[in-house]
Order: sequence, then structure tokens, then C-alpha cells
Amino acid sequence: MDASSAGSCQGVCFPKVDLSTHPCYSRAAHFRFGRIHVPVAPRCNIQCNYCFRRYACPNENRPGVTMRVVTPDEALHTVRHAITHDPRLRVLGVAGPGDALANQATLTTFERARAEFPHLIRCLSTNGLLLPDQIDAIERAGITTLTITINAVDPAIGEQIYAHVRYRGKTYREREASTLLLHNQLIGLREAALRGIVVKVNSVLIPGINDHHLIDVACVVKDHGASIMNIIPLIPLAKFAHLPEPSPELLNRVRDECATVIEQFRHCQRCRADAIGVPGEEGCGTGERVCIPRFLAQQKEHTHAVQVQSDPA
Repeated sequence: MDASSAGSCQGVCFPKVDLSTHPCYSRAAHFRFGRIHVPVAPRCNIQCNYCFRRYACPNENRPGVTMRVVTPDEALHTVRHAITHDPRLRVLGVAGPGDALANQATLTTFERARAEFPHLIRCLSTNGLLLPDQIDAIERAGITTLTITINAVDPAIGEQIYAHVRYRGKTYREREASTLLLHNQLIGLREAALRGIVVKVNSVLIPGINDHHLIDVACVVKDHGASIMNIIPLIPLAKFAHLPEPSPELLNRVRDECATVIEQFRHCQRCRADAIGVPGEEGCGTGERVCIPRFLAQQKEHTHAVQVQSDPA
């Protein structure tokens, strides 16, 4: 199916999950329930011009950052420990520090967690490049909420955002890269929605590049089955370090405009790849029952920041 020809959802697409306890999809749940992100995914298959991924970083609260990468065994050990300390934890997520679907450890973790922690919502964040290839495996792993980062639906704008895309052993650049990425994102979004997976689209608001374009993104992703949109203000880093961070007025204006098309999530904390607990809190639990996950507790063993792996371009 060609992504450009896909229309609104045909038939009935029943969501597979109650979102009332998902703090990244429900405003009401955001300050009441917690999530645990397990950083099992170091590799990434695209390079965004705003992205700088780091290990062993205790001080930055943003996507792409973790104290260290863990194995599925370590991830599940941490989940076991965390849920005994805090009954508010309702979501198990993988959000990097690279792309979740570019790492086999992601699906291995979810497959094992499905049997051991059936009460946890399984949530995956991805750039969407591998969604058409892995949608069957995603469904088998019991993933019911999916976040796709889609920053443009016009390849001419997308090529300003992405330095390269690595797909099936080949590196793509410029317009070819952004066209391929968009095609796979929309095909994957459509297929996930048809299978009853609830899809949230994240879009980074980049002044001077896509600030006037996100209304188009909202229309297209809504038409392909997305349920909610999360517009995230740019953190000026990497090749976009020279750009201004969006003002609160610009952010609110763009969110309000897009809200006429699709529901907006306005409480995003720009979580780390190893975030844990109720958004805005450190760790999980309260009082003497505070829990720090293993990959944060081992901070002393990893005192310098290094860049996360990218596929060779």
C-alpha cells in the first residue's frame, strides 16, 4: 500500500489498551501513574540534525540520554525491583537511547516482559523507519502503545532535518533519505492503527524549518490513524545548536493550531531513555521506599559521556 494513498481508518479499529493509566498519553494519568524506560537500544539507523545521544550522563533530562545501556536480563531485573517499590508504575517502555526497532534487544525485552508483567502497558518509541518490517513482531510482543517521531510530511522539509538514513544495508541522504523515511513512517503508522495499537506522534518544533509545517503533519498523521500528537520544543544541539529554542508563545500557538485537527499532549517532560517513576519525580516510590534503578545506581562506574552507536553512514 502506498503511504500517499492511505485514507482515514476503514472499518473499526479497536484500541487494545486502557490509556487512563498511561502518563504519556493521558493528561489525567500524567501526575498519578509512573513509567519505567529500560535503555536496551543503543543503535540508531538515522541521524537527526538535532540529536546527540550520550551514555553515562546524570545531568541532562532529555531524550537520547542514559547512564548506560542494559541487557534484557538487567532490564527485567530492574522492573522486578521497581514494581515492588511503587505500585504506581503502569508502563514499561523502550525509548532509546537509539532507535528501539534498530535493536533486537527491544523486542526480546518486551516478549519476556509480556509473560512476567502482564499488567504493565508495553510502549515503544521509534523513528518509524523499520515499522513496516517489524509490525508483526511488535504485535506478537504485546506492544499496545506506539510513539513515532514524525517531524515533516514534506520530503523537502525532512531533508533539512535528517542527515542520513540507513536502511537494509544502504545509506540514503538528502531528499532520498527523507522520502524513504516518510514512506515507512506512514505505512507503519497506518498498519499499527489498523491492528488496534494506539499511536502517538511526536514532532520536534524547529524554528525556521517546520514551525509553519506541523499543521500539515497533524492532518496527515490523523488521517493515517494517529490518536494524539505531542509537539516537543527543540533543544538546540548538534547541527541545530545554532537555532533558537522555541518560545513558549510559539509552542502554544503551534499546539493550539494543531489541536483543531488532533488531540494534543501538553505535559511532555522530554524524558530520558532511563526515566523511571511518575513524570517529574526522581526514581520511584516515596519516603523510605524510593527505588533507583540499577542503570542509575551504577553511576560511579561510568563517569564520562560517550556518544551512542550509530549505524555507519
